[in-house]
Amino acid sequence: MTDFFDALGLLLVIEGIFYCLFPGAVRRLAERAGSLPESRMRIGGLIAACLGVGVVWLVRQ
Repeated sequence: MTDFFDALGLLLVIEGIFYCLFPGAVRRLAERAGSLPESRMRIGGLIAACLGVGVVWLVRQ
């Protein structure tokens, strides 16, 4: 469970850095994401989740 909270904290740090350094780009990205079809969002989310599992698996070995 500690690993989950470590990962959640790291996610918040990285996201906060993007909001701090590139607020305009984050806003434009959010606007573009709102116009994407749901099917494309699902595929993108699945790919991101698979890549995340792969990274964790590589790091844990």
